[in-house]
Amino acid sequence: MNLALLIDFGSTYTKVVTVDLDKETVAAAALARTTVDTNIMDGLMQAMEDIYQKLGSKKTEFKYKLACSSAAGGLRIVAVGLVKDLTAEAAKQAALGAGARVLGVYAHKLTIKEINEIESAGPEILLLAGGTDGGNKDVILHNARMVAESVLDATVIVAGNKAAAEDVRQILTKAGKEVLVTENVLPELEKLNVIPARRLIRQVFLDKIIEAKGLRKAELFVERILMPTPAAVLNAAQLLAKGLENETGLGDLLVVDIGGATTDVHSLAEGLPTRPGVSFRGLPQPFAKRTVEGDLGMRVSAAALYEAVPPAVFEKYSNVHIDRVKKYIDDVQENYSLLPRDEEEMKIETAMAASCAGLAVERHVGTLEVVWTPFGASYIQHGKDLTAVPCVIGTGGVIVNHPHPEQILQAALFREEEPTLLKPKTPRLMVDKNYILAAMGLLAEVEPEKSLRIMKKYITTIRGED
Repeated sequence: MNLALLIDFGSTYTKVVTVDLDKETVAAAALARTTVDTNIMDGLMQAMEDIYQKLGSKKTEFKYKLACSSAAGGLRIVAVGLVKDLTAEAAKQAALGAGARVLGVYAHKLTIKEINEIESAGPEILLLAGGTDGGNKDVILHNARMVAESVLDATVIVAGNKAAAEDVRQILTKAGKEVLVTENVLPELEKLNVIPARRLIRQVFLDKIIEAKGLRKAELFVERILMPTPAAVLNAAQLLAKGLENETGLGDLLVVDIGGATTDVHSLAEGLPTRPGVSFRGLPQPFAKRTVEGDLGMRVSAAALYEAVPPAVFEKYSNVHIDRVKKYIDDVQENYSLLPRDEEEMKIETAMAASCAGLAVERHVGTLEVVWTPFGASYIQHGKDLTAVPCVIGTGGVIVNHPHPEQILQAALFREEEPTLLKPKTPRLMVDKNYILAAMGLLAEVEPEKSLRIMKKYITTIRGED
């Protein structure tokens, strides 16, 4: 067999997928607890024992051995910009699209209090933006001086006003900071340019963060650790949406990834207005957009989820009294490995997942604002219009293992009682049943056509056209 070994060092589990490249099938899959606190290879070798058993030999050769990682908290970034809704948001989008965990977003001139907050957060990267090209220089220069005087030990990526970039570099370099300069994330008010910053963030991950996260030992076994896990998922989703010259994709799509700590949403769509008479306002949206909700999770963030969702919503989704819901959430918050033990707890688990999906997509999609003029109502769109997206894909443990995942994904869809939320209206619902999106994002780096065909084969439709 011509095999590829694809590894995801997750925060909780190390997941391994083996692909038969000739047959374009999943030959074996396994998982084990991630052991980043001791030796990350321990968990990997446990998973590999299962893989070797399924393949029938420990002497199996692999054409590719590739990995991604979100272990030990993933890649942590703080983003700084000039205006919250513009350059600061552009910096945030660049960081999220690179697969980072954004610890904070700051705008305008940094204060001593904010510098102290950033130092306490301990990011590995500070993404410093601010000003369109030829625009405001004062704020990014002020922020550079504040960072230079700080004890922050992070790589600083400068992605702001090009007219100030060299001065910013000199200020930070003289202070002994590691500095990298790339193109402005917002060179013009209506021109988003996040790809260069994303590439540089990924390079820093490869060069620096692998060492810091204890992943260097794993590199002796794998061929390469290519990227953070969320970037691998976004990579796969983009390939699946756009397709290739010789292999069509699925078109625009939305991916909902529910985890124990966060719910990630990836949209692959331009998101321009679909209704006549609607005008767009605000920061341009990237075609490949990722958002992360740190208060929406099934285990680590269960208590935060309970605080974020009104009790009536839990009761509506579960048909279980809120006191019983609270008791189950307390139980799983205390014991992350706890699974539903009866039908009632299964209903609560489903309600938790539906709440994660619904609220995460609500925060991801655009909104319509009604403005009244002398000529009647006028509509302004902020963010992406995803009402016409033809595919919604669910992934993450609770969706993959649920007997009726459509009960969860339906919460991510448009509702007539919320007409200003631009969620998908009538998409095909699909599930990443074999949990392969991150693996296919890795395979896409070396065998994109095979990766695309495998995804089309294994990501299954549960509602709508097949």
